[in-house]
Amino acid sequence: MIKFKKTTFCLLMFFALANCAQHSVKFGKRCTQLSANDTYEKSYVWFVDKNSKNEFETKITKENCDKIEGTL
Repeated sequence: MIKFKKTTFCLLMFFALANCAQHSVKFGKRCTQLSANDTYEKSYVWFVDKNSKNEFETKITKENCDKIEGTL
């Protein structure tokens, strides 16, 4: 019974996050480009402003992770 409550709570939280008015939630491993000082950001969950969604898709990609992890 407790497991059912936790699962239900997690699903409700997921829908609450996924339906934000100003932002969308992106899941999956994505990285920024490697900067001049050899740093980058990597995450499996991204909160993206809906107005900059297209810009996000071009700058933060799965391909960046492959390039960086292949070189490190």
